[in-house]
Amino acid sequence: MERLGTGIGWRPEIADAVERMPGIDWVEAVAENVCPGHLPESLVRLRERGVTVIPHGVSLGLGGAERPDAGRLAALAERVEALGAPLVTEHIAFVRAGGPLTASPHLEAGHLLPVPRTRDALDVLCENVRIAQDALPVPLAVENIAALISWPGEEMTEGQFLYELADRTGVRLLIDVANLHTNHVNRGEDPAKALAELPLEAIAYVHVAGGFERDGVWHDSHAHPVPQPVLDVLTDLASRVSPPGVLLERDENFPEPAELERELGAIRGALEKGAEQRTAAGQGATTEGTSRATAPEEGAAPTGEAVEPARQRLALAQAALLSALVAGTPVPEGFDRVRLGVQARALAGKRADVVAKVAPELPVILGDRYRRAFLGYTHGHPMSDGYRRDALDFAGYLLAEGRCEDARVRAELREWWLERSGPKPRSRRPGVRLARATRRVLLRR
Repeated sequence: MERLGTGIGWRPEIADAVERMPGIDWVEAVAENVCPGHLPESLVRLRERGVTVIPHGVSLGLGGAERPDAGRLAALAERVEALGAPLVTEHIAFVRAGGPLTASPHLEAGHLLPVPRTRDALDVLCENVRIAQDALPVPLAVENIAALISWPGEEMTEGQFLYELADRTGVRLLIDVANLHTNHVNRGEDPAKALAELPLEAIAYVHVAGGFERDGVWHDSHAHPVPQPVLDVLTDLASRVSPPGVLLERDENFPEPAELERELGAIRGALEKGAEQRTAAGQGATTEGTSRATAPEEGAAPTGEAVEPARQRLALAQAALLSALVAGTPVPEGFDRVRLGVQARALAGKRADVVAKVAPELPVILGDRYRRAFLGYTHGHPMSDGYRRDALDFAGYLLAEGRCEDARVRAELREWWLERSGPKPRSRRPGVRLARATRRVLLRR
């Protein structure tokens, strides 16, 4: 396994700071935010300095019932080639449901949702991973995700599930220790047990991130400092194996560069502490794990057409869950209604945040009313075609339903909507549109 060292998630908001940070061996960039033909200059400069850049995908939905979309796989492969990456990563999650497999409306979650740890889900995931591996030019690693909810009737622990996935497909693992902590708080799962069951030799690298707890629920926000319990899980992992790479994730609420450097220092300290424990136990600096998960034997794993019945069953289950979360349909049997409510609100909040980023003019036009208006819109208006379409539909909803009482706000919103939904937009430069919207708001104060 290639040694990566210590890295940080590259984001446009901290691009300059990342370039100046000492001791950064590699960075990870969200694949969907990178245009292969127009790489950000910061990433180009980092690559010229010999800093490895790894694309991290968020939209494949490898844990979904449908086969991975060929177009999305091709786009991910294109980004791998553009960045000269030795590895590409994605998530063990589903992000959409419905459609032909269920003869129901296509729905988008807008975020990562957990797959059930069942034989059906594992069979489908393994087949989807193989399809992705065949389409990608470099090795694939997949990440364990944080979960607010638990599926009823699960048949394996997280460690068993990941072990079988790696064993059957040869896929590498991106272990997020913050997500192990999240699942400890939210699902009562023991991080040490999960680490003991993992195929440690399959680890490609490790994620570390912060979050916060509210009303007994841990939210993996990537917008808060890394807490000590997450560092403790990292130390536990490092006491078992020397991970090829460790990366700090921060997606929002960016602190001063000095604070990020302090967090990186704390991560290095946790790794050193784990290495000392590993040495004391006589394991040395090996990157080879010795743990093995014990999972029930089920005979030969199905592939190809043999997976289709499992796809159908998984499709129905995921569509029912996602519909309950984003369309207000009844909660499927066996799920915790209160926790599903927490998840539904989290999805709506995430949706509002992302729409504000892809259409920054909307919060400028609507001001303090933006978030409340958008959260109201999400009730009965599930996302079905991505965030840019969602932004247009939101603006159209406000106009059609007469939700803008202020005449000037209504006029500005209508102009914004017409520029993007008409047959020929009046301006193709988003920076110009944002400047105009900002100027109009400032002038009316």
